[in-house]
Amino acid sequence: MKAIRLVKPGHPLEAHEVPIPEIGPTDVLVQVKAAGICHSDAHYRAGVSPAGPLPITLGHEIAGIVEQVGKQAHGVAVGDRVCVHYLATCGHCTYCHRGTEQFCTGGQMIGKHRDGGYAEYLRAPARSVFKLPDDIPFEHGAIMMCSSATALHALRKARIQAGDSVAVFGAGGLGLSAVQLAHAMGALHVYAVDIKETKLSLARQFGAIPIDARAGDPVEQIMAHTGGRGVDIALELIGLPLTMRQAVWSLAVGGRAALAGITQQGFEVVPYHELINKEAEIIGVSDHLAQEIPLLLEYARQGALNLKPIVTRHIPLDATAVNVALDELERFSDAARVVIVMERREE
Repeated sequence: MKAIRLVKPGHPLEAHEVPIPEIGPTDVLVQVKAAGICHSDAHYRAGVSPAGPLPITLGHEIAGIVEQVGKQAHGVAVGDRVCVHYLATCGHCTYCHRGTEQFCTGGQMIGKHRDGGYAEYLRAPARSVFKLPDDIPFEHGAIMMCSSATALHALRKARIQAGDSVAVFGAGGLGLSAVQLAHAMGALHVYAVDIKETKLSLARQFGAIPIDARAGDPVEQIMAHTGGRGVDIALELIGLPLTMRQAVWSLAVGGRAALAGITQQGFEVVPYHELINKEAEIIGVSDHLAQEIPLLLEYARQGALNLKPIVTRHIPLDATAVNVALDELERFSDAARVVIVMERREE
């Protein structure tokens, strides 16, 4: 089968012919129909966040059709439309039992620690596979497995309540899901912060108040909108020290800054003025949970999460096209989400 693989950090991905994966007794084989291209994949290619062992097939936003089912796999059948939760976990350790499987002692991230979805077929644990409703397209099911799922987890970690105000720093694929999900979970006001007019326009379509960071300090703009109070929740989804600082600065008394953006750099916090004196919190957001996927799918099925405007381009399973999409992500281009869509196969 064809797969697009990372061979060496800092170098373009390459197209390889590799064997179709053999599944174990608790696995399923998924014929990949769509695979989203995520900013994390650009980090893996660059070596900012190490992936491997190399060579490895990237791609952790995956949807497709079940082709084979292991003898001990349950809850899924051949022919099912599915989306894939990107964490392959043991299901037995303390973290898995606590429902925090992103910290599984033997866990692996699909598309980072084991082969992912930039390929025609994928091997995945049955516990990581969820049935995709017929009315949700494969490309939407794919990107939900990272950007939308992480947005939902971030809002849950931030303990969103009805009536809260929310600032979303970064109106890309993840941020646009966060805007919609915040409204669905009861937010009264949602502010979307970005520097790209196309992304701010999409956020406005989803009911957000756009904050153009090019037009002035976004924190000052948020404070002006909130009468100087600030917001109850700030989600940082970009991974820049500056926007992480701004997320903290924008908080109201008792506010929670949930940080999901990936960066290797630190940022300064003034504990008394920014945290202690407001009883504010900084919360780390790591991945998302399998138990959150059914709720996320239901939001999409009911129309509270509309991903059609967010998928801005489809590309084939082609190394050049994938590398171009990753280059655009590194430049923070206008594209919200690019998705690999597999060619129709003869039955």
